Amino acid sequence: MKELMESSETGKWKHSFLYLVSISLVLHLLHNLIPHRLLLGNDIVRVKKNPDLPLRFRYDGTFKILQVADMHYGNGMITRCRDVLESEFQYCSDLNTTRFLKRMLEVEKPDFIAFTGDNIFGPSTTDAAESLFKAFGPVMESGLPWAAILGNHDQESTMNREELMSFISLMDYSVSRVNPSAEDLSSPVKGGTVTNIDGFGNYNLRVYGASGSHLANSSILDLFFLDSGDREVIQGVRTYGWIKESQLSWLRSISHESQGQKQNSDQSADAFPTATSPALAFFHIPIPEVRQLYYNKIVGQFQDAVACSSVNSGVLQTLISIGDVQAVFMGHDHKNDFCGNLDGIWFCYGGGFGYHGYGKAGWPRRARVILAELGKGDKSWIGVKRIKTWKRLDDEKLSKIDEQVLWVHQPS
Repeated sequence: MKELMESSETGKWKHSFLYLVSISLVLHLLHNLIPHRLLLGNDIVRVKKNPDLPLRFRYDGTFKILQVADMHYGNGMITRCRDVLESEFQYCSDLNTTRFLKRMLEVEKPDFIAFTGDNIFGPSTTDAAESLFKAFGPVMESGLPWAAILGNHDQESTMNREELMSFISLMDYSVSRVNPSAEDLSSPVKGGTVTNIDGFGNYNLRVYGASGSHLANSSILDLFFLDSGDREVIQGVRTYGWIKESQLSWLRSISHESQGQKQNSDQSADAFPTATSPALAFFHIPIPEVRQLYYNKIVGQFQDAVACSSVNSGVLQTLISIGDVQAVFMGHDHKNDFCGNLDGIWFCYGGGFGYHGYGKAGWPRRARVILAELGKGDKSWIGVKRIKTWKRLDDEKLSKIDEQVLWVHQPS
């Protein structure tokens, strides 16, 4: 009997040991495999790769943004180019757009990329998700932070606007948001996202001071993204979308909140005298007042009629009243690439980037670059001193054209 009991105890001990080993092995596998990939059936679902955050100025006191307007990506190699020279047409496809984006990333080495709508061209896209992966592929491969908003063509495929922004927000290194987060404002929220706002793709991103400076933990440049919609019908007449009052109300609130935070942080003797720190805005469809720039001095070319909404929702008046937005960057009208000033605010087109979007044969596709520069104190980088912009053409030399200063800090 004694031997039987000892044998039973030994058996229990062996089973307990094997059980513990099994648990340890499972935990080890979960720890090492789940952060990298999940297996569902025969498919591999990758976990999103995140960029280094927060966005911040470089050690040399600069922050560079690449604006990509109107890629109009379709299905890749089989999607033909529009409005190119006859000698270029035979071998021209979406891959030309991909090559242009890769060249811009290599030459300009931006800190951040802003896609300002019509990223894909719905009517030529059989699978929106597949086209988005192809369109944004080069920036995801680069590991650089990027953000996107929607134009009027993105949703014309297999995803609606909310699904598109949700998908884009989950792509590698994207810092895009479906809408403002609950932390931004004390507004009604659902699942951590503000719900009482029109559209999808309204959010702000904050850029912090250079590491090692007294503003390293302070936001000194705001980037506002707004959904300008697609198409709407007003009294039986079809028109383009526009930025709604709910979006402008959010913009006023977040701008006021941000300016208050900046003023509280600007206590160093090295900082610029207290003044409104600059902000930049990005949306796709231009506002009606941009038409006035046809008669004003501009930098660049005005070749397209301004295709905007018949509704003037007061965007310009809102931007003037909040006081921090110094420049707006738009797309939509591919043959316009100018910057013009309306009541102290610059409105700049990106110029058509993508080869499947309409353009002008012999007029190279182009991209806009925006450079913010910090001022230099006695001991450290301080607030934003100047904002410049220029464009590059997709020609043999990636020609740099139309460099101009948009804003310079003026002591209050």
